[in-house]
Amino acid sequence: MTNIRRHRRLFLLVSALSVAAPAHGLAQSTPGAPRPSAQPARVERDGQKDFDFEIGTWKTRLSRRLRPLTRSTTWVEYEGTTVVRKVWDGRANLVELVADGPAGHFEGLSLRLYNPESRQWSLNFSNSAGGTLAVPTIGEFKDGRGEFYNQDTLNGRTILVRFVISDITPTSCRFEQSFSDDGGKTWEVNWIAVDTRVADPGH
Repeated sequence: MTNIRRHRRLFLLVSALSVAAPAHGLAQSTPGAPRPSAQPARVERDGQKDFDFEIGTWKTRLSRRLRPLTRSTTWVEYEGTTVVRKVWDGRANLVELVADGPAGHFEGLSLRLYNPESRQWSLNFSNSAGGTLAVPTIGEFKDGRGEFYNQDTLNGRTILVRFVISDITPTSCRFEQSFSDDGGKTWEVNWIAVDTRVADPGH
């Protein structure tokens, strides 16, 4: 008698499962039931050719603020030449700036390196007077404008540095550096350079 009861309970359990399974499948395929929307895959921008526009020779007009973040309004002017050379098929480039003005002779060098993992650039600057590389500014281009940041020190104080490349055309571009000593709430511009492309004599 006990075996009969066990078989009967097992039969009822199997019957219940066989009924429930199709009902569950039907509920999933009911017309009109909301379906999770597929999110489009984010396409990461490849910026390794961002500086291709600048390869070549440029006439540079440079303005530099003396004694940044001291409320000084004294600027010095330079005029010179910038030469930009492609390295690693565009994934790096080397910038050489030579300029002269009332404040004297200026020579600057910038090595820009593209990181394919972060898809960002590091801008590594040096001038001949110091002979060492400054802390690199790091960033990227968006909508034709490049913004690069770092943290540095000036007169013993920690500051933020912002370097912006804008107004890019086939024949001109603008570079602007600013410092902030209040965590980025306000910025003071201390370097402005406007480059104009030198025509290739072969064209």
